[in-house]
Amino acid sequence: MIAQSDILHVLSQVKEASQKAYRLSDIQINKILQEVARKAEKNSSFILEENQKDLERMDPDDPKYDRLALTEERIKSIADDIRNVAELPTPLGKVLEEKTLENELQLRKVTVPLGVIGIIYEARPNVTFDVFALCLKSGNACVLKGGSDAEFSNIAIVSLIHEVLRKHEVDEHMLYLMPASREATQVLLEAVGLVDIIIPRGSQGLINFVREHAKVPVIETGAGIVHTYLDASADLSKARDIVFNAKTRRVSVCNALDCLIVHQKHLENLHEICMPLAQKQVEIYADKDSLSALEGFYPVALLLPAEAEHFGTEFLSHKMSIKTVENLQEALDHITKYSSRHSEAILAEDSDVIQEFMQSVDAAAVYANTSTAFTDGAQFGMGAEIGISTQKLHARGPMALPELTSYKWQIFGNGQIRD
Repeated sequence: MIAQSDILHVLSQVKEASQKAYRLSDIQINKILQEVARKAEKNSSFILEENQKDLERMDPDDPKYDRLALTEERIKSIADDIRNVAELPTPLGKVLEEKTLENELQLRKVTVPLGVIGIIYEARPNVTFDVFALCLKSGNACVLKGGSDAEFSNIAIVSLIHEVLRKHEVDEHMLYLMPASREATQVLLEAVGLVDIIIPRGSQGLINFVREHAKVPVIETGAGIVHTYLDASADLSKARDIVFNAKTRRVSVCNALDCLIVHQKHLENLHEICMPLAQKQVEIYADKDSLSALEGFYPVALLLPAEAEHFGTEFLSHKMSIKTVENLQEALDHITKYSSRHSEAILAEDSDVIQEFMQSVDAAAVYANTSTAFTDGAQFGMGAEIGISTQKLHARGPMALPELTSYKWQIFGNGQIRD
């Protein structure tokens, strides 16, 4: 076990590295990112071997297993995301506001890095690549606190990135992977003056723990308790495909559908919407009305009565609840009660209903007639994401380069003094 004093010493070196990051030109940064992408693909066998060591320690039925697992295809996708980040314009040095006062002082409000960004995350080795790419491009140093579930994967990935940094004569403390121990987490949470902000990525339990114990400012990336409302005016053909995609595309991610809210008008057609889900062995926890509508159509072994705990649950697996409502207001009330403010959707053809839903629902991403699976920084054209914020201060929704900056005022004078 590494002593707390040793971790704090390394964090001080990270802080020093962050303060020198401004010397890196965007051209240098892009070369580093392009090489990291190439190195990831070239060394995919090594990464997968280390990833397999982590997978062997986890139950395949664990919802985190899919997030932990890397494949050749996923590594290629990660590399492509890194290249996308490299091709984006730098978020630094942008003049947000400029004005001249009556006393002829010239003011400029300019974007700058946050400094040192700490990320606490669970079994998501792709986050290691994504965070490094976004932090380097935005002039920030990063401290990664991965869980023990992905320890071998994270060590392998960071070792490759450090090789590239050394080759380009960049301080490798721009990226620090902390020990996987719980004790290291507490050190990070209390590293005031060394770490500028912490972003937790993982379960609601992890996020709550970080919020309650951090002395460093926190940006919450909340759990995704995701609803889709099937309105009376919905097109059933669209709805069937959208519900199937939102629930089954990748069940372990935070934008996956958890609860389908159904207008009672569609109970007679509900089996048409749900039957494709049976192909993926999706367990449905249905309320009284929807249960009756699905009986005789949906496989008995996969159809269960809903209990109170099945609403407001992020399943992260092949499970989904169904709630029946009489009107839009009931749907809005249900979402208000159980939403985590992440992603919510409506399926409707009535423009007035869509407009009311879009205005009324309090979430980082609100959709009409499409899948919530699109809540993703890369899908939003951001290159990659460092997390999806469900809070309202500083950033909301997928966070990428602009959200990893702050700003400072630059004031230019010519001898002015204040009375």
